[in-house]
Amino acid sequence: FRVAILSQPDWHSAEPWQQFGRPRLFFAISAGNMDSMINHYTANKKIRSNDAYSPGGKARLRPDRASLVYTQRAKEAFPGIPVVVGGVEASLRRLAHYDYWSDKVRRSILLDAKADIVVYGMGERPIVEIATRLASGSSVKDLRTQRSVAYVLGAKEIVPEDFEGKKILPLPSYEEVKADKLTFSRATALIHSHTNPFRSHALSQKHGDQTVIVNPPDYPLSEQEMDDVYGLPFSRKPHPTYTEKIPAFEMIKDSVTIMRGCFGGCNFCSITAHQGKIVQSRSETSILTEVASIARDKNFKGMISDMGGPTANMYKMRCSRPDIEAKCRRPSCLMPVKCPVLNSDHRPLIKVLKKAREIPGIKKIFVASGVRMDLAQESSEYLRELTEHHVSGLLKVAPEHVAPEVLRYMRKPAISNFSKFSDAFKNASCAVGKPKQYLVPYFIASHPGSDIHAMIELALYLKRSGYRPEQVQDFIPAPFDISTSMYYTGLDPYTEKPVHVASGLKERKYQRALMQYFVPENYYLVKEALILAGRQDLIGSHSDALISAKPPRTRML
Repeated sequence: FRVAILSQPDWHSAEPWQQFGRPRLFFAISAGNMDSMINHYTANKKIRSNDAYSPGGKARLRPDRASLVYTQRAKEAFPGIPVVVGGVEASLRRLAHYDYWSDKVRRSILLDAKADIVVYGMGERPIVEIATRLASGSSVKDLRTQRSVAYVLGAKEIVPEDFEGKKILPLPSYEEVKADKLTFSRATALIHSHTNPFRSHALSQKHGDQTVIVNPPDYPLSEQEMDDVYGLPFSRKPHPTYTEKIPAFEMIKDSVTIMRGCFGGCNFCSITAHQGKIVQSRSETSILTEVASIARDKNFKGMISDMGGPTANMYKMRCSRPDIEAKCRRPSCLMPVKCPVLNSDHRPLIKVLKKAREIPGIKKIFVASGVRMDLAQESSEYLRELTEHHVSGLLKVAPEHVAPEVLRYMRKPAISNFSKFSDAFKNASCAVGKPKQYLVPYFIASHPGSDIHAMIELALYLKRSGYRPEQVQDFIPAPFDISTSMYYTGLDPYTEKPVHVASGLKERKYQRALMQYFVPENYYLVKEALILAGRQDLIGSHSDALISAKPPRTRML
């Protein structure tokens, strides 16, 4: 198949969509590497001043809700040509969902975009199957038998009884989830219970007199299929229409993806919804071939910036019992306790890292993907390899919070896990003669369950541990996530019990300020928060005081 790529077109008219002529088969639309609203707006709903995925880092080269706008222009340019929408934005909006930026429940993206079909997930198999079928004369309606697709039935069409022999399960309608938060919460729990491709049912959801059908996820790619995908002759360069550097590309151009998927199951993360819980890994040969190819590039400086994926250390890790994996309902293999049949052997990863370091032209291979600390602690050999060869001085990790209740809502390990890893990392670094390597822990403010008291607990932990975060990671409710459902409904979807939500701008400011209590500009916000929480004991000059009783001096102009 010949494919023309129209990269970040000017969407103000349909003219760019017409420059290649009428497509023979279909338009394939993606909003980009992330949801366009997250890409454009901060947690405070302010317009971002830059875009790491655009040339020159310029903002606003893509429209808000890009999938909708691009689809509209495609249909305007060539009426009658099928439009297939995919990518992260479409994946996370395939059913009725809460939209943070409009603060309302929106319809499936199928209806708002008026797309013919949505492909959710990574989509390599579906896109080829769609092209093959349409090329052989099949209609768009014939594509409804595929996995990983969602489509709309017209008012007069009858909802199928089953998909691949399994009953199609009805979800509460768009009107019902929009009208009642408990119903929305229950729908969320049901949707997320059908993400395992081996046991999922297709789902249906009424939207007025139309029905959205979401078929089960596609099966994970085999190792050979992963090798075939990543072994394609990619140019490893930005689209040729770009004339300025792209910040995100500059950061990852010398990186290597070795696996996809994540079985961590964090409630605030969209990876499981898009890539799946089952880890899919490339073969050692495939990875080393790519590293060698990078090393031969005349512009390569000798440094591989990352070898990883959604996490740094889940390579070749998967359920050791296919019969159990095929019927598993657990959203996480690690929480609340690690599954006893999970294979978490680090030896394949250690082996491929060692071999990659030996390739001529490779000076250094860094690990920039986030390390899953609870897994890393299982292998002293991996920690030794990591600290001796693959840390650039700083290693990113994500404990996220310290309050037990907040961590439970996040589906993250207790903070003691981070403390143990910190000690193990420090000891391993010293043992290999690199005592000045440090951890960079990431924490989240304003996640559901986190109130001012929980953030004060975090601030005290940061002070006692000597961490001073340079940036605050503020919770953004992304469509489809479990944490987003908690944010919108104020309920835990699994227990239906109330959850504290920092929905007001004032409280969100307090939480951000408490994480950076040491910044002079935050003094008065921190003081207000401490007084509001009845924690005036933390104002003063003693060792646990977050701020002094006397305001910091401000520069007079």
